[in-house]
Amino acid sequence: MHLTSTARLFALATPLLLATTALAQQAKDPGPNAPVSYELSFEHAAQREARIAVTYRDLKPGAVEFRMARSSPGRYAIHEFAKNVYSVSARDSAGRDLKIDRSDPYSWRVSGHDGTVTFAYTLYGDRGDGTYSQIDQTHAHLNMPATLIWAAGYDDRPIRVTFRPADPKWKIATQLAPVSGSATTFWAPHLQYLLDSPTELSDHHLREWTITSGGKTQTIRLAVHSADTPETVDAYAEKAKKVVAEQIRIFGTAPDFDFGTYTFIADYLPQISGDGMEHRNSTIISQPRTLAAGKFAQLGTLSHEFIHAWNVERLRPAELEPFDFTQADPTPSLWFAEGFTQYYGPLAILRAKEATLDATLAGLGGTLDFIVNNSARRYGSPQEMSLRAPFVDAAASIDPVNERIFASYYPYGAVVALALDLTLRQRFGSDLDAYMRHLWKRHGEAQQGFAPVKAYTPADLEAGLAELTRDPAFAKQFFDAYVRGSDLPDF
Repeated sequence: MHLTSTARLFALATPLLLATTALAQQAKDPGPNAPVSYELSFEHAAQREARIAVTYRDLKPGAVEFRMARSSPGRYAIHEFAKNVYSVSARDSAGRDLKIDRSDPYSWRVSGHDGTVTFAYTLYGDRGDGTYSQIDQTHAHLNMPATLIWAAGYDDRPIRVTFRPADPKWKIATQLAPVSGSATTFWAPHLQYLLDSPTELSDHHLREWTITSGGKTQTIRLAVHSADTPETVDAYAEKAKKVVAEQIRIFGTAPDFDFGTYTFIADYLPQISGDGMEHRNSTIISQPRTLAAGKFAQLGTLSHEFIHAWNVERLRPAELEPFDFTQADPTPSLWFAEGFTQYYGPLAILRAKEATLDATLAGLGGTLDFIVNNSARRYGSPQEMSLRAPFVDAAASIDPVNERIFASYYPYGAVVALALDLTLRQRFGSDLDAYMRHLWKRHGEAQQGFAPVKAYTPADLEAGLAELTRDPAFAKQFFDAYVRGSDLPDF
């Protein structure tokens, strides 16, 4: 996840190796009679509404609990998505109405079915960012936890999703796998993958290019929904290509993207809220300015989010895997997952020669100044600040809070990254790139079932540093002082 503006944040601030590509080849489209199938239509897009129906087949006897998510990948606070759901109904395979009971605000209990239930509802969506959904006459911008209701206990079933665009000009950008012969039907191997798959339906620009890494050729897609000219989007795509190439150099190899593709989904529209959100094989980026108006400043968010294809999506904190959509998902490692990503985002742009050294150092200097002079460090280490994410990461509350006791894990972690980078260079003839590559080999490269084979714990990050430097005492001292403690080196 990326805060609204990198520039503003800076101013404020082995094992089994089974590539997911192979698993994706083993997984397959469940077909028209899929165990789970969704249909989304947008006839009332002008009223900010979608009509959604999900059908579950071959259900076990007894009542079925349909749920709405309360959290979303890349976000660490509770979000009450169920508040935007209404006009619900449930029917069996013969079209007979079924009884629906409610015992809490987040679920609907359906009984009396014959093994099949079609649950239908209306969704209201009027916030376009990385967390919520926005439906209007120009697009359907869908974050799936904010959009889709699911039945508890059937998470491992393969799923089909059919979209009914409101406008024949709308195309569909998503990391979901396409169904052969259809431009509007897609499939997912299971619920975790589905809910991690943001989707944009709009008349957007599409640019594609290939990357070759580790002997494999994969496709990068850039879908841009904005009023920019094709020439401006072409220029942006060229900048993005350079940044992608530099990031592959950092980690030594590209991830094996499931289904062989990675998709940047970008909305640069006046009705959009600024955001950036990482997903396994895609990111959704939103900014209310066009590329031309922003002078390509959106490249900062794009760079940050693509780093996440390694750092957090595959090189993943154990607390986030599998993701629990029914509650907040805290981890003490956001200083690394987000903070180190924050460090590398601008650095990759600099290495791609799409930013000047002076501008990059000015941004990094602002981050360093913000943390060095931040009194909130007295109240918690980077690990402690990471655990406070459910209270601050787009969380909503009406009571006043003491803003002096929290320092964001974004700049806090970026300063830890800077400290480690400089120390590795000075003491060990190494650098932070080597540490990231070591952790990638240790915890990120091996994937199974669309998830890491070995997600990391905080102790694993220290162990990786000890292995790289061959100095466990140094690794312990560094983590004691700067990760578990709130000290800073003498910069």
